[in-house]
This record gives sequence, structure tokens and C-alpha cells, in this order.
Amino acid sequence: MKIGSLRENISLEKRVAITPEIAKKFIKDGFEINLQKNYATHLGFEDKEYESLNVNFYDQEEDVIKNSFILAQLNLPKKDVSDKLTENKIIIGLLNPYKNKDDLNILVNKKINCFSLDLLPRITRAQSMDVLSSQANLAGYKAVVESFGKFEKAIPMMMTAAGTVPAAKVLIVGAGVAGLQAIATSKRMGAIVFATDVRMASKEQVESLGGKFLIVEGSENLETEGGYAKETSDDFKKKQEDLLSETLKKIDIVICTALIPGKKAPIIIKEHMLDNMQSGSIVYDLAAIQGGNTAVSKVDEIIERKGVKIMGDSNILNKLPVSASNLFSKNIYNFVLNLYDKEKKQININLEDEIIEKTLIK
Repeated sequence: MKIGSLRENISLEKRVAITPEIAKKFIKDGFEINLQKNYATHLGFEDKEYESLNVNFYDQEEDVIKNSFILAQLNLPKKDVSDKLTENKIIIGLLNPYKNKDDLNILVNKKINCFSLDLLPRITRAQSMDVLSSQANLAGYKAVVESFGKFEKAIPMMMTAAGTVPAAKVLIVGAGVAGLQAIATSKRMGAIVFATDVRMASKEQVESLGGKFLIVEGSENLETEGGYAKETSDDFKKKQEDLLSETLKKIDIVICTALIPGKKAPIIIKEHMLDNMQSGSIVYDLAAIQGGNTAVSKVDEIIERKGVKIMGDSNILNKLPVSASNLFSKNIYNFVLNLYDKEKKQININLEDEIIEKTLIK
């Protein structure tokens, strides 16, 4: 079995799908690894480090594709690259089937097997392959670090002879994987943390991390079977807005993490709510790339509104590319092993396996 990976456009994506550690694992399991020259030099992983593990390198993208049966990427490659894929080959990555629907349909019609890890079911057996969780964990941590870096006051309470510095108050909007990590990181830094989510199941998780859960009436019925948040009714949105409007008056830092898979992010914090916040407050919107949880979020810009800074990156994981790559590549490795029949030494696309059936683009 031959697995290849192409160099990403590092101005947009610094993560890689195969680290030296994972290349070593694949080769030990009998796989052949083919990479493009200077594949991960921007992360400090030199080609010679891979070559010492018997990884093959090619100058041209088409040579990597031609010599590989499986292509592992972060994102769907640009069209002129994916056009070079031939029948029955496999591509695995975060293919964003909602955004790239037309391009993926072309590949499917060419009988190329496209596995999008965005669609991985949330079941116990899939946890080691769960790219969204591994990456969201890092994103939640980094969002807190970025926000605290812009906040011009101390985070923990400090008692000094000159007086007491109060602890910063942090609100986490959305208590999924990113939100829970944001809570944990904020608490470790000494902040007082509040959190809100439409799923009542989140309450226990928030409180176990030391956060205070803000309850919106009607939250109990707003979770899908897959564990994601549902879209909310107008009545719920009004109740949530009233609760947040009052809460935001005393909050210093807000981390927004609320996303609905495949859809525009819900606007949770409206302009009049931002106007109620104290000057000097920070809002970090992890949902900015999908439209934002605030009414004014803009990707890769810091919007200042009456002294409140609202910020959000197009790819916050570009600020943690080594850690993110290490986790992503492990997810890829575990997914490929689930596809691989060790006895027959071949890929087995078994559609009775929920993991394979749910992630295969049809």
C-alpha cells in the first residue's frame, strides 16, 4: 500500500497530514510513503528526517499522485491537482463537503473514493480518528491565549500591599470540545469562567471544569443524536439574547465557539449586546470563518467597537501547526488502519462499517 501527501499552500495551511513519527508507524506496518520535496520543512521537519525512515520524495505533485494509492491531505487539493487522481484511488482529509460539493461530485463521478473526516460519526470506536475534536481542542486553548494576550489587565486575582487586582471574568459561548478546553485553560490562568450552550448535557461538563453554567430555558431539547447543537427557535434566541445581554455587562473576555456543521454560524452576540460591554473587553470568535457568532466579526481583522476588540482568525491552528499536525496525522493513521485489511494486505471499503459509510462521499 502506497500513501502520498502533497505540500500544502503554507500561506493558508501550515499543518501537514504525515509527520515523521506517523511515517515511521506506517512504514513499520508495511506501507510505502511518498511525499513532495520540502513537505514539512516550514515546521522544522527536514526531508532528510523522513528519508532516514525510507520515505520517498518527488519534486512534482503529479509524481506523488501517480505513485500513491491513498492521498492524505488537510484540505481538498486545488482542482488542477485533484484532476490528476485516477479511478479507484483514495483521498482522505478535511474535504469540507458542504463548501466543496461540486468539486467532490466530479471526483466521485470519476470513481475516486473521497473520505471526509468532517463527517466522522461521534461513536466510541471513532474517537482516535476524530479530527474535529483533536483540532478543536487546540483551537479552544489557543483562542484563550490569543485573547489574554490582547487583554490589558491581569487575568488572576492578585492581592498586593497596594490593593487587590480582581480576577478577569470570561464567558465561553458554546461548550463543545473547543469550549470545554477554553474553560479549562481560562480556569488554569485564574479567571472566573461562565459558559452557555443550547445543550443541557453540557452543564455537568462545564461545572466539572469549574465553570458556571448559564441556563437558558428550553435548552434540554436542542441536541442532535450525533451530539451537535441544533438550530434554535426564535423564542429560544430571544431568551438567550436577554440572558447574554445582562451577563455581558460584567464580562471581560468572550470566547465564541458555537458552530452548526455545514451551515453559517449562528449570530449570538448582536451589536447592541457588544455596546453593553465594558471598554477594554475582548471577544475572540472561533466561528468567524463561518460567518461569526457576533454581528461584526471579520476574518483576520480586529474590529474595535466602543473600546471592545472583536477578533477571529481564518485558521487559528496555523499558530499551533506542529501540535496540530501531530494530532491530525495520528487521526489519519488510525483512519487508514481502519480501512486496511491486514490479512489480505489491501484496502477494504466496507460500507457496513459506520465509520467508513459515514465519511465516504457518495
